[in-house]
Amino acid sequence: MTEELAASPAGTVSFSPAGTARRCEAILAEVERAVVGRRRALELVLTGILAGGHVLIEDLPGLGKTLIARSFAQALGLDFARIQFTPDLLPSDVIGAPLYDQRTAEMVFRPGPIFTQFLLADEINRTPPKTQSALLEAMGEGQVSADGQTRPVPQPFIVLATDNPIEYEGTYELPEAQLDRFLLRLRLGHLPPGDETSMLQRRLDRRTDDAPLRPVTDAADLLAMRASLEQVDVSPDLLDYVVTILGATRTDAQIQVGASPRGGLALVKLARAQALLDHRDYVIPDDIKQIAVPALAHRVTLRPELWVRQVSADDVIARLLASVPAPRTDPAARTDPPARS
Repeated sequence: MTEELAASPAGTVSFSPAGTARRCEAILAEVERAVVGRRRALELVLTGILAGGHVLIEDLPGLGKTLIARSFAQALGLDFARIQFTPDLLPSDVIGAPLYDQRTAEMVFRPGPIFTQFLLADEINRTPPKTQSALLEAMGEGQVSADGQTRPVPQPFIVLATDNPIEYEGTYELPEAQLDRFLLRLRLGHLPPGDETSMLQRRLDRRTDDAPLRPVTDAADLLAMRASLEQVDVSPDLLDYVVTILGATRTDAQIQVGASPRGGLALVKLARAQALLDHRDYVIPDDIKQIAVPALAHRVTLRPELWVRQVSADDVIARLLASVPAPRTDPAARTDPPARS
């Protein structure tokens, strides 16, 4: 693996896989100054960002979802905006609306908070599906159509959404099309007692509620880091492994609607990002296993009777993953194996 970055002829920067891995370690270390005891969750969020996707964090209030979003925005050095989704929020409150300018006697488009680089969609399932759908075009195509025109959103464009469990009072179920736009979904859960004590002690030591973080990278570097994923090798047998996992979701008796081809693309992207976080420029079966549940569980629809039995999609995907044999070939056994950075 080569050096971290080098100037291209056009004056932009390009990252090697080794350089991206080192920058990711610095980002995680900075975020962990504010977020305690969530290392694996932070790695998953970063893999989603690195793979060019959007992330959904689902759990009860008060578990650090919003803190994670703010911390990543600061560490990545991106423009940040937050939308607090409420039942009376309108699509125009998200994407913007035309306003009459008295000085020019013309209608002028006023951009909404969606025109940012890092958007926190807080409690996204507290607003009706009509308003939730205002995010779909921007998340899928990087643009917003309003007032008869199509406007691009800034790049990189990252949506980190939080939602409460559907059983929680005052929530709407996210439509399948909305869920499918998220590259991965994760749940946090409560901290172990030791980590919770450490969190409280850090707050006392800081003598303030805020934990300001320094930018570790910026928008241009993040785009270059994303481009370095194309240098991560995925062998044909691993592609077959991904397709077999997708096929298992479409034939399982407990699943009503299996994962779409977009789920396979997500699995490969996230596996490449996971490999980079582990300082490799090639994917191994364990990379796919580590991210399969966050990448696929929200893309399948279980049979209705499983709701009564309290069987979760995470459990079903984990069971399928254990039943699908992984390839035994070792991608590291190449004529010129990459050196660990």
